[in-house]
Amino acid sequence: MTDKPYEPLRPSKGPLGDLFAPVAGFGVTFSSMFRPTVTEQYPRTKTPPQRRYHGRHQLNRYADGLEKCIGCELCAWACPADAIYVEGADNADLPDGEHMSPGERYGRVYQINYLRCIFCGLCIEACPTRALTMTNDYELAGPDRAGMIYEKQDLLAPLADGMLAAPHPMVEGTTDTEYYRGEVTAPTAEQVDWVREHRPDDPTLDAAARVVHGDAPPPTPRRHRLRGSATKAAVATRQAAEGGHVATLPTPDVTEDRS
Repeated sequence: MTDKPYEPLRPSKGPLGDLFAPVAGFGVTFSSMFRPTVTEQYPRTKTPPQRRYHGRHQLNRYADGLEKCIGCELCAWACPADAIYVEGADNADLPDGEHMSPGERYGRVYQINYLRCIFCGLCIEACPTRALTMTNDYELAGPDRAGMIYEKQDLLAPLADGMLAAPHPMVEGTTDTEYYRGEVTAPTAEQVDWVREHRPDDPTLDAAARVVHGDAPPPTPRRHRLRGSATKAAVATRQAAEGGHVATLPTPDVTEDRS
């Protein structure tokens, strides 16, 4: 031990620093008082968030239109707020060799309760097939609690031009491994013929046939994005103002964006 007095490592302030120390914490406040005020003109003018912003969720599709979700429920297990509910089902139970997703299972029921969701992104990390991602859409408020529970049809990515609406068989000669590796880039003639035989009025047939015949490029995945009154919450608000029911709403309008 030593009798040397303690000397603080932080340099001591001079007389002037001691004088202004009580008001030093207001420095940021005082400096901001003389800066121009910036007012966001929301909702008339919307500032897009950053690319990795955690917005509303989206269930993605493969290039031939099959869903990526396999109903494994890992996202529901990973959710710390218990906001996700998933029920899986077997593709083998579908008639005529139909598939909703590659492999054995698909997500029959998929719900996200946005009254509970904290947008942490843990569900995204848990997904083994990259089926669940997050978009830049942050307009999720609504007047009705039931409207804040998004169903599978609300979360599914919109069909891009050239994709074939599910259900339909997988690409012939492939397994779920080829799908996961990204080797399926478009629907095939056999898939188009199968849908034409079983669902001749399917609205996606013509665009998929053009891709198969080489008259159109392969489909590019699309995603929900922030756009005016295109979100489900905005539709719910408008319907509530008009006296309509908001528990059953149409799928939001979408525009093309990055994949």
